[in-house]
Amino acid sequence: MEVEVKFRVDLEAIREKIESLGASFVREELQEDIYFSIPLPNLLRVRGVPNIGKAFLTYKRIEDPGRNEEFDELEVEVSEFNTTVEILKRLGFEEDVVVKKRRLVYRLGDVTFELNDVEGLGGFLDIEVISDDVRYAKGRIWEVAKKLGLGRENVEPRLYRELIMEKKKQSKQTEQ
Repeated sequence: MEVEVKFRVDLEAIREKIESLGASFVREELQEDIYFSIPLPNLLRVRGVPNIGKAFLTYKRIEDPGRNEEFDELEVEVSEFNTTVEILKRLGFEEDVVVKKRRLVYRLGDVTFELNDVEGLGGFLDIEVISDDVRYAKGRIWEVAKKLGLGRENVEPRLYRELIMEKKKQSKQTEQ
């Protein structure tokens, strides 16, 4: 089970704090996620990470809708980003939202930090622990979050997909 909490952050300030905890830098990823229209709590996406030459097909089921912290996830690497997108379209799936982000990945023991600069939305930090013990994972996440000076007031429970859809809706309303 993937357990994560997303926080709105100042990327540079939080990166310095993560490094001061002793976390190791793992990699930078330039990601393009294409989400397809399927009913929540299910998510279907194709992720391209061109700077490392990889692409993934991912299905997620949100186990705690509204909070969006617990996910049952299945993911496979695919050889062709564009071909995978086209296959899904030909099967009848409609493209819903595109999320582009620059991600810096750090690791400290069993905790993964993903600093995301999301196009059009700003800076976010996902703190993630993979564990079948959800209580342990959340405890570990909050233990580290407190060391970084993050609290519940910094949590962003909405999915990037939801935030982008809300932003598009707002800009359409402003145009009218």
